Amino acid sequence: MTAEVHQHSDRAIIERSRRDPEEFAALYDRHAPAIHRYLARRLGRDLADDLMAETFLHAFRQRDRYDPERLNALPWLYGIATNLIHRHRRREVRFWRAVARTGADPAAHSADEGVPDRVAAEGVRPRLADALSRLDRGQRDVLLLTASGDLSPAEIGAALGIATGTVHSRLSRARAKMRAALGGIDPLDLREERHDG
Repeated sequence: MTAEVHQHSDRAIIERSRRDPEEFAALYDRHAPAIHRYLARRLGRDLADDLMAETFLHAFRQRDRYDPERLNALPWLYGIATNLIHRHRRREVRFWRAVARTGADPAAHSADEGVPDRVAAEGVRPRLADALSRLDRGQRDVLLLTASGDLSPAEIGAALGIATGTVHSRLSRARAKMRAALGGIDPLDLREERHDG
C-alpha cells in the first residue's frame, strides 16, 4: 500500500484526529450517508438522524481504542450503530410491521437507497417487511448488513463481534426464512437482479 493511500485511509484519519479532533469530520463526511441509510432502514428516518449523530459521537469518544489493523472504519461504525439499534428493538419491529400493513415505507427516499428498495420489487415490500419483523435480532442484523452491500461477511463479523462462520449461518437461516415468507423468492437475489438490470 502506498503512503498516499494510507494517508487517506479511515485509520489515518482516526490517528490524526487523536492529535487534531477536527480531523474526525472527514470520517463523518465519508461514512455518514451509509450509516444514516442503515439506521433509517432499521428504525425510520426520524430516529435515524439522532442515532447517526450518536453513532459518530460514540466513535469519536472511542477513537483511542480503534483497532489500528483496520484501514476501513465502516464495519466499526456499523457495529456501533447496530448496538444503538438494539436499544430500540421494539420500535424496529413496530416499524417493519407498519410497513407490512401499509406497504408504504416512510424511510425510502429513492430507488437506490434503503434495504427494501434494494432487495425487493415494490409489490414484495409488505411481505418483506413482515418477514423482517419476524426474524430474530441476530439474523436481521446480518441480513440487513449484507443487503446494504457495503460489507463482506468478515467485516460484518467484525462489526457485530461474531465469527465469520456465525455470519454465514445466521445469513443462511435468515435467507431461508425470508424465501419461505416470500414464496420462494430470495430477497438478496432480487437485489442483484435490480442492480444488474
